[in-house]
Amino acid sequence: MTVPRQVDARRRTVLVDHDDLVRGTAGLFVARGVPSPRATAAATALCHGDLTGLDSHGVFNLGRLYLPLFTSGRTDPAAEPEVLTDLGACAVLDARRALGLWAASEAMDSAVARARRHGIGLVSVRGATHFGCAGFHAARAAEQGMIGVVASNCGSQRIARPPRGRLAMLGTNPLSIAAPALDGHPFVLDMSTTVVPTGRIRTAARRGDVVPVGWLEDPAGNPVTDPAAFDRGEAFLRWLGGDPDTGAYKGFGLGLAVELLAAVLPGAAVGPAPAALGGDGLPHGRDDDIGFLALAIAPQTLRPEGDFRGAVRSLFGTLASCPPVDESHPVRYPGWWEAERAQARRRDGIPLPTALHEELTGLGLVLPVKGAS
Repeated sequence: MTVPRQVDARRRTVLVDHDDLVRGTAGLFVARGVPSPRATAAATALCHGDLTGLDSHGVFNLGRLYLPLFTSGRTDPAAEPEVLTDLGACAVLDARRALGLWAASEAMDSAVARARRHGIGLVSVRGATHFGCAGFHAARAAEQGMIGVVASNCGSQRIARPPRGRLAMLGTNPLSIAAPALDGHPFVLDMSTTVVPTGRIRTAARRGDVVPVGWLEDPAGNPVTDPAAFDRGEAFLRWLGGDPDTGAYKGFGLGLAVELLAAVLPGAAVGPAPAALGGDGLPHGRDDDIGFLALAIAPQTLRPEGDFRGAVRSLFGTLASCPPVDESHPVRYPGWWEAERAQARRRDGIPLPTALHEELTGLGLVLPVKGAS
């Protein structure tokens, strides 16, 4: 007798249309006072995570992270960023608690416009809120034939300890670099400076999974595989590089570099503040007053005699032609598979866990189901 395969309800998914997801999410932002064009920009940025397979930064965070920002007053739906300094090629802005999902896109668009005039454009921002996938905003420069860089700290949030340190001092401090590459497949490096971002931990906890050894550690430095331990305050994120002897100082150093460039420069909140020294060692703080930078570089302006587009085609084309060890796993660069998923999901639908679909429809989104698995 054949026994029917049992599917864990937490792993069942339904397919929904990308445009429906963006439209419904934008409607929630509009209902909370965000102007319609900016609400659509914010929704597009948020749903980019689901479109490209970075589900930990998608609508999973809508009810958990973004809507509570409005309820608590930690974001101002009608905020208008204020220019504090404008030197042409560079500027400093106070986001004034604007919803980061649209504010980061506008900052990058401003950096791109400055780069067209000066060859390089830098917009440094304080007073920001969480902005979703850093790569989404960096890729806006790549779409214009430029190199884009986005880096952000986590405000005063402290969830990762210095190597061999007892107290949490820094956040995940994401960094993204994007550039044109092969047609339809831009290069997009989007990374936290910790081994994984917090969203990966929380999506694993929601699914009831264990996480690999090396993602989390307890206060004594022992491995933790229960992702729920993170939000219980029993575990810390680890840095890229693993242990101090195998390269943790590289991830930690990148995290500090982001803190310096993204937060200290514009005057945003930082994690390693004196108040942190009196703590109990556990993760603390909130991601308020985030600092970030949006940098755009216009290669054809800086090297008018060169062929940047041809050079990057050669660079990334050569990489993609590297013979693989296993033919079933071709060599690709960061951003390739995300572009492939985006194309497929625009066509076939975005997979959402059934529990998340129910949560979203409960919030008022109209999300007809296209299929299920």
